[in-house]
Amino acid sequence: MSAVLALALLAGAPAMAVIDERTVMRREPNPHGAIGMSTAYRISDAAPQPRAMEFRRRVLDRGAAIGVHPIAHDEVYHVLDGEGEVESDGQRAMLRAGMTAYLYKGAAVGIRQVGKKPLSLIVAYPNNQ
Repeated sequence: MSAVLALALLAGAPAMAVIDERTVMRREPNPHGAIGMSTAYRISDAAPQPRAMEFRRRVLDRGAAIGVHPIAHDEVYHVLDGEGEVESDGQRAMLRAGMTAYLYKGAAVGIRQVGKKPLSLIVAYPNNQ
């Protein structure tokens, strides 16, 4: 057994959590302004506590947006499908599948769906519990 593995076992850390996104899927208004509807996949909510990060998928309906809001941590938006316009402190950029926006602590950020297809993205950030 490696020293790293032995330390992990002594610390009592869970080996892993495997989560099927279909089990955490729900329809809901978008956060930070309820601008349209989306399908939310709160993947990390199904992981045992304590956990150090949030990992979510969200599919924004056409015309929907996560409203501009201040963040108290770095945050990542990674686009899986569709197109979106991300905003950070008034600066805007277009994102499409395969593109990622790294957003910084203290900024006011948001993203909106543009184009013909819903916007599917991963949102990840540290858990501030």
